[in-house]
Amino acid sequence: MSDRRLNPISDAELERRWKAIRAGMAERGIDALVMQNNNDWLGGYVKWFTDFPAYNGYPRTVIFHANDAMTVIDMGPAGVARNFDGQNKIHRGVGELLCTPAFTSIAYTDGYQGELALGELRRRGYKRVGMLGAGAIPHRFVVQLEQGLAGKTEIVAATEWVDAIKAVKSDEEMILIRRCAEMQDEIFARVYRKIKPGMRDNEVTALAQYEGRVLGSEQGLFLGSSAPLGQASSFVDRYLQGRTLQEGEHFSLLIENAGPGGMYTEIARTMVFGKASNEVIDGFETVREAQNHTLSKIKPGVLARDVAYAHDEFMTARGFGKEKRLYAHGQGYDLVERPLIREDETMTLAAGMNLAVHPGFESASLFAVICDNYIIGADGPGECLHKTPKKVFEL
Repeated sequence: MSDRRLNPISDAELERRWKAIRAGMAERGIDALVMQNNNDWLGGYVKWFTDFPAYNGYPRTVIFHANDAMTVIDMGPAGVARNFDGQNKIHRGVGELLCTPAFTSIAYTDGYQGELALGELRRRGYKRVGMLGAGAIPHRFVVQLEQGLAGKTEIVAATEWVDAIKAVKSDEEMILIRRCAEMQDEIFARVYRKIKPGMRDNEVTALAQYEGRVLGSEQGLFLGSSAPLGQASSFVDRYLQGRTLQEGEHFSLLIENAGPGGMYTEIARTMVFGKASNEVIDGFETVREAQNHTLSKIKPGVLARDVAYAHDEFMTARGFGKEKRLYAHGQGYDLVERPLIREDETMTLAAGMNLAVHPGFESASLFAVICDNYIIGADGPGECLHKTPKKVFEL
């Protein structure tokens, strides 16, 4: 089965991650980490630890032991337990795979995975267990562990320090990130060649999704819409992509899919079927300048929130006001991961972080946006990972 893996990370990279995490666990006296994800858009913990994604809304629980191979609880026949002893070529680093048919849509199965996780932790008699991303784990699961381990095991938050390790990319991870950006450049080029008036918005984004899968993408989102010039062409998801594009109109497209290996970047550009209006051109130039301004503030050791404050000053001075969205953020196996470039982020920027930078603004007559990715180097962002020209495309 090992030859069926689409784009596996190397054994050496997994060992690097596990070693870094176990060192952090030793410093904090943590016996095991518990995490659960159910999708591969914002479910990067499970993928990062196991190189096996959660998907389709099915919960996948991982118990990462300080001194043993991992325990994984996954979808499957009730009562099945598979002993891998850390030697399985698909489930690398996994000692035992426990199965249960639990679904997030079926309320009475809410406790099934929690029961198995609790039994495993009790059996091992751990004194301290760390939780990762507890806010995204079903309430029933968290309560089961808290109540079932009360008085015997201390449960501590481990998200903050694990996120700091996960946010700085290795050389191998950077290669995958660059491959994703290259893939997205090619997706945009193919869409640009094939898009035409008469297509529904959904057909345009479906084309982008198709080209991405052909090029090795594993998952992602494709947002965008068309509108006449003088109306905002906002980013909307598939449910609102029923409009038909007409001659003389424009289309905003956001491609944010994972590349081969599951790492994310994202790119956004605007296309006009005819001559772009001065408003569209001026709006794009404003956000391009805002992107450059943000990049000038990004350096290792700078607080992420200080970059956000500088962006607010830049936009306010031009009459657009403070940023209310998330306009720049980290990416990896998560479409959105830390650091966030906004005022509530506590993380400090560091070399090796992968940032998507997408300032924008919207009015009744215009949605102006740009999006590209950069990896922070020793002196700040290096060259733009996306090579698609930064301009409004006139077809």
